[in-house]
Amino acid sequence: MSQLTTDDQAIVEDDLVLLTVPADVGYLGVLRTATAGLAARLHFALDEIEDLRIAVDEACAMLLAIAAPGAELECQFAVSEDALTVAVSARTRSGSSLPAHASFAWKVLTALTTDAVAESADGVATIRLVSQRQGPRPA
Repeated sequence: MSQLTTDDQAIVEDDLVLLTVPADVGYLGVLRTATAGLAARLHFALDEIEDLRIAVDEACAMLLAIAAPGAELECQFAVSEDALTVAVSARTRSGSSLPAHASFAWKVLTALTTDAVAESADGVATIRLVSQRQGPRPA
C-alpha cells in the first residue's frame, strides 16, 4: 500500500475513489451522492455533509459552464482520517476560464469548505475542495 502526501497529510492510495460521468447536469446527483456517502463514512456531522455536497455541486456547475462539448467530469475523492479532498476536472472550451476568485461562486466554495483552489492547464480545469471534519472522531 503506497502513500501520497498532500498538504502535510498522508493519503493512503487505497482510499482514492475515482468517478467519471458525462459533463451533463443530469449526472451531478451521482457526484453529490458519492460525496455524501464518503463524508458520512468519515463521520462528518450532517451539516458538514450538506455543506460539502453543496460545494461539490457548485464546483461542478462552474466546470459545466466552460466544459467542451462531449467532455466528462472526472472526480477524485481522497479519503484521509479526518478530511475529504474532492478534485473535479473537465476538458474546457478554447478561451474559456473559471469565474474570478472574487465571484459569488468562489465565495460559496470558500465558505463551505476548509480550502478551495482551482487550476487550469492544457485545456483542463480542476477545482480542488478540502473539507476537514470539525468534531472529534466518534469512538
